[in-house]
Amino acid sequence: MLGEAIGDLLPSAVGVALSPIPIVAVILMLGTPRARSTGTAFAMGWVLGLVAVSVIVLLVAGDADSSNDTSTTVDVVVLLFGLLLLSVAVRQWRGRPRSGEEPEMPKWMAAIDKFTAGRALGLGVLLSAVNPKNLALTLAAAASLAQAGLSAGGDVVGVAVFVAIGSLTVAGPVVAYLLMGKRAERMLTEIKQFMSDNNSVIMAVVCLVLAAKLIGKAIGGLTD
Repeated sequence: MLGEAIGDLLPSAVGVALSPIPIVAVILMLGTPRARSTGTAFAMGWVLGLVAVSVIVLLVAGDADSSNDTSTTVDVVVLLFGLLLLSVAVRQWRGRPRSGEEPEMPKWMAAIDKFTAGRALGLGVLLSAVNPKNLALTLAAAASLAQAGLSAGGDVVGVAVFVAIGSLTVAGPVVAYLLMGKRAERMLTEIKQFMSDNNSVIMAVVCLVLAAKLIGKAIGGLTD
């Protein structure tokens, strides 16, 4: 049962990992004089945000498990977040840069070289826990764990797997920088450029695929 629950949350975890803005942000931080402190703090904030939302949703879903309509409530919420992701996908696709246009990135990225470790930590939490796309995916993953009826240990393993996979693309560059130093610079620059250039398309495709998964799962649960 644990294996099935983990398999069910894997698409959501991969969707969280494929978030271009946080990847670009952490790589930009690794190019600043405070790279080690801000990059590490940002990755820690990202992980903390995912853990916090996962645990809160899991606890709420678990507390609601004693009521008869908990499954329907969870399915309705998952459906709503699936529709939210669908709207994000449409908006991202429509807003993608046309041929020859420079992709538009958030204005706060211009000030990343002035970030302190504390501000980087807060930004990591914000991008992982408050971002609507990540919130929807984390909710879906935690709800699927709650519905699986696992033990407390099983829930901990499930959350750990979700957070680990969802953090690979943010913590990975930090680990590469800490281990390789300047040798990782070229690789990280190429990744940053690719994610910047294709931000809207990546987000649109990921959100569309995951919206279809969430909507389908919710409709299946509501019609059982």
